[in-house]
Amino acid sequence: MSITARKPVILVVDDTPEKLTLMSDLLSEQYTVKVAPNGARALKIAQSDKAPDLILLDVMMPDMDGYEVCRRLKADPVSAEIPVIFLTAKTEREDEQMGFDLGAVDYITKPVSPPIVLARVQTHLTLKASADFLRDQNAYLEQEVQRRTDEVQALQDVTILIMASLAETRDNETGNHILRTQHYVKLLAEYLAPHPRFAATLTPRYITQLFKSAPLHDIGKVGIPDRILLKPGKLDKDEFEIMKTHTTLGRNAIVHAEQGLGVSVPFLQTAKEICYSHQEKWDGSGYPEGLQGDAIPLSARLMAVADVYDALISRRAYKEPKTHEEALAIMREGRGSHFDADILDAFITLQDEFRAIAARYADEEQGA
Repeated sequence: MSITARKPVILVVDDTPEKLTLMSDLLSEQYTVKVAPNGARALKIAQSDKAPDLILLDVMMPDMDGYEVCRRLKADPVSAEIPVIFLTAKTEREDEQMGFDLGAVDYITKPVSPPIVLARVQTHLTLKASADFLRDQNAYLEQEVQRRTDEVQALQDVTILIMASLAETRDNETGNHILRTQHYVKLLAEYLAPHPRFAATLTPRYITQLFKSAPLHDIGKVGIPDRILLKPGKLDKDEFEIMKTHTTLGRNAIVHAEQGLGVSVPFLQTAKEICYSHQEKWDGSGYPEGLQGDAIPLSARLMAVADVYDALISRRAYKEPKTHEEALAIMREGRGSHFDADILDAFITLQDEFRAIAARYADEEQGA
């Protein structure tokens, strides 16, 4: 509750009953006054659910002096923001410096002057009200920024899934292909994150970006004619050349979207790499550019393993699905030629997890 909506609460801490009475009489007309005869009681009150708005704290007390009380108040997040004004007969500069170093906001020397006490209390309550207002505003702004960031992120995620689904509906037999490949890629990336070759790239942020971008790898298929995409047999040379353009079509679609926005969108960089280069092969025999080795973006190399495995175990218009064991044998043959050897080795190590993902997101009429 804001201190402007009620009488501010002042906690007076002093081991002398007469001084507690004096301060209470002085302050009670304008403020709600709580008193504590020792440091332990003061800490209990200050760190309760009904904390005071300001503390007037005697320095010289037995068992626990004011400095120690202040130190403990500032060490606890519950009471750290409560202003502390020391009441003391000590006037040495070193004593004052110690108090300020501990977090006190002011000193009032004894014997106290009522006008000075009232003026200092009012000043520091006003300052606290301003600080509380700014703190509340900052907290609100942080929440609002987070809310809007979440909205933007959700919009990005939905946009990716919608775009990916457009490609997916062109070929109903692929079913949950985008979900499976998305989880395969994440599994590989997380496993390879500590690897010396990949650690600099495979940060948690990048892996999240990779996971969200993976569904777009075949977005370019929306531009492939049905007679080729759904052909129930092997493509001839000319048809295959057209099919190969899905990589360029996908990349160009994302570039076009970015141009429409007028800015380069960082999270789409990974999507462009995956779209364009996931059909490249380690030995340079892939397409569209015939890239070789590490010249192929890491995102695309990861997707290549995920995509080929899923294609092998899935039913297509032109083929029946292979078993996991058959797919594994074929992929082993591509180690160091089709696939980055380290990524393929990771796939072999993780093959049981791959099989589990395939089963979890199996197509309705198809097992893994």
